[in-house]
Amino acid sequence: MSRLTIKGVSKSFGASFAVHDFSLDVEDGELVCLLGPSGSGKSTLLRMIGGFERPSGGSILIDARDVTSLPPEKRPTGMVFQSHALWTHMTVFDNIAFGLKLRHLPKAEIREKVEDALAMIGLSGYGTRHTTQLSGGQQQRVALARSLVLEPKILLLDEPFASLDQHLRERLREEVKEIQQRLGITTLFVTHGQDEALALADRIVVMRDGKTEQVAPPAEIYRVPQTEFVAGFIGSMNFVRGAVVGGRFQHADFPLDLAADDGEAVLAFRPEALSLCRSERVGAPIVHRSIDFGTHQIVDVDFSDGSRLKAMTPPDQSWTRGMRVDAKVAAHFLFRDNRLVFRTSAELEQNDERRLHNV
Repeated sequence: MSRLTIKGVSKSFGASFAVHDFSLDVEDGELVCLLGPSGSGKSTLLRMIGGFERPSGGSILIDARDVTSLPPEKRPTGMVFQSHALWTHMTVFDNIAFGLKLRHLPKAEIREKVEDALAMIGLSGYGTRHTTQLSGGQQQRVALARSLVLEPKILLLDEPFASLDQHLRERLREEVKEIQQRLGITTLFVTHGQDEALALADRIVVMRDGKTEQVAPPAEIYRVPQTEFVAGFIGSMNFVRGAVVGGRFQHADFPLDLAADDGEAVLAFRPEALSLCRSERVGAPIVHRSIDFGTHQIVDVDFSDGSRLKAMTPPDQSWTRGMRVDAKVAAHFLFRDNRLVFRTSAELEQNDERRLHNV
């Protein structure tokens, strides 16, 4: 069993907090992604778990053992950094074997463990090469192997693919997920890329300003965002500001009945929830442009209040700049003071798979 418990952890720099009163339980074998914009405290939190930063308050436990005050080398954690942090004067074999040598293991056991690690990351036969002879993706695999060979209870990944191109990132994250599942190792993965989080995570922790906005599985984060911030950060979302009066959202283009109290509010809906049809109506919304992605089109539409919203339509529909259209919203959310106060019961279930892969 490898369970991580974070209790009320904070990290302050002077009068400002990088992480503030953060708590989280990560279960045995679970992969949790810390997701948020730059400056949200993700990497600082990960470094505190790994022992590279000392919390200003709170505690960190691994399998119910308090490790808050332990240095990195005393913790049962392995960390993979964005920069690889490999030693260029060493061979691939020596980079991976370094930690094992510090443990004074027999040479034969070290060789066996390193060879097994190389096979696991698909680099058998690369042990005699220097790291400068490897591609960026291969170097990141070596950095991963160097952590895994020490058999840590908790694996920490700090934006390990950020410097790689998109296709390589996608391939490596699939490999990492496969290795993580095969080993059953408890993992925290820091990223600011929502596609990585949606593809990798068992649960996503959305962070902002050092605090938690929402913790949930990927599908729930996408379908039921609990705050306006999460709704705008995960995937593409349209926002329309207005007010609820007598149970009706007051807006020229979206006069919707809502079970919500009167007052100012923000209506939100995904592009796939906004359907379009041609219109001859004077004052109808106008198509600004359409982008064909092969599997679907994204259409930018200008509305009477000056807002420009996005609709997702089938690839066989034709839209031209200046065309007038009527717009209809299916599933939608209502936020007030950043909190979700209403959501429709209608869900576009037939589009769930497409939604999660086109964010």
